[in-house]
Amino acid sequence: MESNGNGSTPRISVQGMWKIFGDDPERLMEPEWQEKSKDEIQEETGSVVALRNVSFDVQEGETFMVMGLSGSGKSTLVRCLIRLIEPTAGEVWVEGEDVTGFNQKQLIDLRRNKTAMVFQHFGLIPHLKVIDNVAWGLEIRGMDRASRYERAVDVLEKVGLAGWEEAYSGELSGGMQQRVGLARALASDPDILLMDEPFSALDPLIRRGLQDELIRLQEELHKTLVFITHDLEEALKLGDRIALMHGGEFIQVGTPEEIVSLPEDEYVGEFVRGISKTRVMGAASIMEEPNDLTASEYRTYPSCPPEMPIDELVPLAAETDLPIAVVAEEGGLLGTVSRTALLTSIAESQKSQAEEVSSTFK
Repeated sequence: MESNGNGSTPRISVQGMWKIFGDDPERLMEPEWQEKSKDEIQEETGSVVALRNVSFDVQEGETFMVMGLSGSGKSTLVRCLIRLIEPTAGEVWVEGEDVTGFNQKQLIDLRRNKTAMVFQHFGLIPHLKVIDNVAWGLEIRGMDRASRYERAVDVLEKVGLAGWEEAYSGELSGGMQQRVGLARALASDPDILLMDEPFSALDPLIRRGLQDELIRLQEELHKTLVFITHDLEEALKLGDRIALMHGGEFIQVGTPEEIVSLPEDEYVGEFVRGISKTRVMGAASIMEEPNDLTASEYRTYPSCPPEMPIDELVPLAAETDLPIAVVAEEGGLLGTVSRTALLTSIAESQKSQAEEVSSTFK
């Protein structure tokens, strides 16, 4: 497996993955079937092509969102990563090791120690208390009682459930139960978190709260995260990059800004129709050259990182007549955003949205 452009090895690398349910699946990977759609193949053969020659990398600490409608193959994909479903063909590399060649002992080690999975349905054990549910995986690993309970208390505090250790799952709301599921996954301190639509069964308000919680945890823990969703809003909010799936294939992979601003085809364009570009485009996209500003000058300005969405600059601009300084992580000045540039960008985005809505009803 080759390293990425900066010389490091991806935390996860998938190369040419196929998953076909049905008889003689290898035949359907031959050239004569390449031009046929998933529906055509199913109609002619009865087989289902769930994944079709999928390749991608996920870097260490990245939140990689896989988004698609029901039947697009996204849940099959995440299960193939740790061989809960066996791929028909292709390779899955995790931390430089080919998972498709693992024996059963190696797979168990991968699932217990290097990865953890959070499902849509919480899967809590009803007769166990919250702390026992969280510590359950650690008990299977052979950790002593004192150590596993200490770890369980720590992760429950991280997910906002301190004080609920002695409760049973039936006494918790859906959002709280999913926090327990997340705590259970974090308890083993995995390098990789796999999340299969974990918030989709929850009410919108609870869902937004858990999304915010996950963002906070990711800023603290820097896990490598593969997150499955059917919700574009969720993908845009959480993702460093987004892969949009259709018919078992990746249609486009890019940052939220790239997906919204530069859809590669009509299918992606329909997905992002009506999404305000200023919600996902960063301050760097509208900043101007810093000219000859001295450090003492720009440090009197309100500041933001280059990736801060344009919409979130409005409160900063409202507090002062000064420009907004766009500052790199190490503190250096990258550019400035004037009030004129900010208002122009928002106005253009609103005009574009209005035109899209108008064209929909023609």
